[in-house]
Amino acid sequence: MQSQIQNPASHVVPPPLKPGDRLRVIAPSGALREFEAFQRGVEIWRSHGYEIEIPAQINDKWGYLAGKDESRRYQLAEAWNDPNCRGILCVRGGYGSTRVLEDWNWQINTSSESQNSKWLIGFSDITALLWSLYNIGISGVHAPVLTTLAAEPDWSVQRLFDWVEGRSIPPLHGCGWSGGVVSGTLLPGNLTVATHLLNTPFQPSFDDVILALEDVTEAPYRIDRLLTQWRMSGVLQKVRGIALGSFSRCEAPPDIPSFSVEEVLRDRLGDLGIPVVSDLSFGHDTCNAALPVGVKATLNGEQGILEIAQ
Repeated sequence: MQSQIQNPASHVVPPPLKPGDRLRVIAPSGALREFEAFQRGVEIWRSHGYEIEIPAQINDKWGYLAGKDESRRYQLAEAWNDPNCRGILCVRGGYGSTRVLEDWNWQINTSSESQNSKWLIGFSDITALLWSLYNIGISGVHAPVLTTLAAEPDWSVQRLFDWVEGRSIPPLHGCGWSGGVVSGTLLPGNLTVATHLLNTPFQPSFDDVILALEDVTEAPYRIDRLLTQWRMSGVLQKVRGIALGSFSRCEAPPDIPSFSVEEVLRDRLGDLGIPVVSDLSFGHDTCNAALPVGVKATLNGEQGILEIAQ
């Protein structure tokens, strides 16, 4: 299990990618089902000039997982330890990356700065890997996986390539709930996955963090339960602000008394006395704008803006 948690004050952003770089594909979570979407996502990266290596195990299935834990952990280790690999592209989310972390250490090569800071790109269930990497001081990207990339609008795809190739990205605009303006370290992720990292060795420090959260297919009462756990754990008293993306397909079942998910978010987060911005374009079933992990950001709760420091 991970023993290198440092909760560093700053995070290394990997060297910019350039056409011709070698990127490796891994399936650390759910079994691949969206084969056409996957191929389209791979072709987008190849069309930008990247060499994409796909492992033989990509079609493995073990129940709902993309192969047994050892196989999925091996894929991650092979990609991470490959000195010629500049980045890791995740196939899809689903469930399973936390199982990979059960017996995982990021192997740090003290003689190779570039090996220690390669890109990791994904979202949803990949939150567990992104936050684990964040804990050892390396910035990943909360961004479309290979099975969702082709569904993104052109501006969102360009935003991802702009960031990983070393160019600036514009702010995101949403709905400000007031609370002023704060700066902090951006920590984006999926609410459900992140909740299950609380009180584990993979929970990061939340001091001076701007949390950016999204979720999908969770009924309002389950969102309530997740956020109540965050409140009772004490970590929300440490964060500087909260940025909310999409909470898609989170409607209550018909004919059952319920709050809306918007009402739950307001109830559980609106009294914290910190800036909160909702309706930002990241997450499931919407434009999933790339958000770097572990970089400085500013959240304007008055104007509804999340801005990434360049």
